[in-house]
Amino acid sequence: MNLNITGHHVEVTQSIREYVTTKLDKVIRHFDNVTSVSVILSVEKLKQKAEVTVHVRGKDLFVESEESDLYAAIDGMIDKLDRQILKHKQKSADHDREALKHQSPEA
Repeated sequence: MNLNITGHHVEVTQSIREYVTTKLDKVIRHFDNVTSVSVILSVEKLKQKAEVTVHVRGKDLFVESEESDLYAAIDGMIDKLDRQILKHKQKSADHDREALKHQSPEA
């Protein structure tokens, strides 16, 4: 999995990089088809913004979160991403079950 963390108007320190990495590892464990992850951390006046794009097989998941604190924005982003990944995983599983159910048995 490729992980790219960039900052706009904010320096991505080692502690921020480790924080994002550990949080993402917990979420990505749910889904093993992740090819790459791109995280953008930005500051605009009093708003701290965290956005992530997760590339999985067949789909790109995008999440963003704005808070007054960068770590809170990262936590909000991770929570949203976790829900999206679980929803995508459930849809994939349901689709696979439907495909198996509709296959005709061989005579």
